[in-house]
Amino acid sequence: MMMLKDKIVARMPEVRVEEGASLLTLVTPPEQYRALALFLRDDEEARFDFMVCMTGMDWGDSLGVVLLLESTALGHRVYVQTGTPERDEPLLPTVSDLWETANLNEREVYDFFGIRFAGHPDTRRLFLRNDWVGHPLRKDYNADGLVNPVRLESDETPDDTRSFLSGGGEETRSLFDDEEYVVNIGPQHPATHGVLRFRVALEGEIVKKVDVHCGYIHRGIEKMCESLTYPQMLPLADRLDYLAAHQHRHALCLCVEEALQVEVPERAMYIRTIMDELNRLSSHLLFWSTLCMDLGALTAFFYGFRDREKVLDIMEETTGGRLIQHYNVIGGVTADIHPNFTRRIKEFIKYLPPMLKEYNEVFTGNVIAQQRMMGVGVLSQEDAISYGVTGPSGRASGWACDVRKRRPYGVYDKVDFKEIVHAEGDSFHRYLVRVEEIVESLHILEQLVDNIPPGEFAVKTKPVIKLPEGRYFKSVEGSRGEFGVYIESRGEKTPYRLKFRSTSFPLVSVVPLLARGSKIADLIAIGGTLDYIVPDVDR
Repeated sequence: MMMLKDKIVARMPEVRVEEGASLLTLVTPPEQYRALALFLRDDEEARFDFMVCMTGMDWGDSLGVVLLLESTALGHRVYVQTGTPERDEPLLPTVSDLWETANLNEREVYDFFGIRFAGHPDTRRLFLRNDWVGHPLRKDYNADGLVNPVRLESDETPDDTRSFLSGGGEETRSLFDDEEYVVNIGPQHPATHGVLRFRVALEGEIVKKVDVHCGYIHRGIEKMCESLTYPQMLPLADRLDYLAAHQHRHALCLCVEEALQVEVPERAMYIRTIMDELNRLSSHLLFWSTLCMDLGALTAFFYGFRDREKVLDIMEETTGGRLIQHYNVIGGVTADIHPNFTRRIKEFIKYLPPMLKEYNEVFTGNVIAQQRMMGVGVLSQEDAISYGVTGPSGRASGWACDVRKRRPYGVYDKVDFKEIVHAEGDSFHRYLVRVEEIVESLHILEQLVDNIPPGEFAVKTKPVIKLPEGRYFKSVEGSRGEFGVYIESRGEKTPYRLKFRSTSFPLVSVVPLLARGSKIADLIAIGGTLDYIVPDVDR
């Protein structure tokens, strides 16, 4: 990284290099932003092919973005920051042609900050209504309900996209041709797994285009966090992905603990890791159940829910919750484990493998299921990285992206488990990765359940926590991929900016690519095997 820093300084003297406590930060004027991004992606000593996170920012004197980039080959990370003092019509260059995941991320930044990206092919609002006044994540946003009253009438869906030009002005084009047959799938369709809407252009049964519409359940969690103390915002993390509540809350706790340099007791680390794997089991069992139902196997749906209930019973006995857990806290966990905890986990470890054999007989080996998934929605490794598709969906495309292996947390460095990776990249192997990960989660639990050390389950922390000034990022391996928490602090009891790196947002963004040229029935299989959770998209 030192040689890379020297090369950047020599080639782009306008770029300022900041070496903070966490990662190297490259601060660039907007004129050099695109050139720097192109260099970081293509240079042999950089090779930052994975955009982990894009965070829109309002620093008061300027509007801009902070990118977190990673080299999947070399493993290093770097922040890139740029901004413009213009507030009326802020304009930055696009990087959506360098990293595909920037496409929807830049639309999100435009929606909430009003920053336009020159050269972006489709600058429309992504989450909010088209008649929404203002940009809610700006610090000077007028939140008076009279400005944006609750409207009961439907929002008109425009067919025109806008592209802003670097020299000023804009171009418009129609998203769908007049002769194209466009149908809605969602936002009330059961196979969209939540209130997510696809506008799909069809030619017979063949999908020609998919236009993704998000925002139907947007709750403004990132905005709410700006007015909450760090302990107060923990319950909101549970509600992002309700099937990965432990894991998401774990990430937020880790980010705050790292900033404060809090040493979590070893007992709490073991308990957190066990809970994360139980959460992964419950999530993957629900995935199996709902995918089977989507593809017509109703009996299998009941099998999966039957076994998932056993996992929820184990967690509930300790945490008091089934879906939303409220268990991790800054410094540890809220309470010690229930006396039955280890016994019930060991019973479940013995119970589930014979059931998995039955799962495979009922569905995995079923010729109809295989024909519905094999060769359908193929995602290459290169596209998986460019779109930021992590987790089981990325590993099904040959990308070994498991955070538990690449950046261990909890006690994952003390357990032996296999990272499940397949190279085929189709719907069947996205399914297969999750089924095989159930076995690995059982193997992790088997190693931990009898080795939970004695001691405290939490350290005491102050009721009002102030993070040192700076930027912090921490991520975990959620059930659907890498879930990250970015915090920018100015030394106060509330974050200046908090951004959640969603696991499901990239999964939704890749649907148009995977569905194009497939049949409309294949769209259901593709969405089911991507396993996105809509509240995690809308945040």
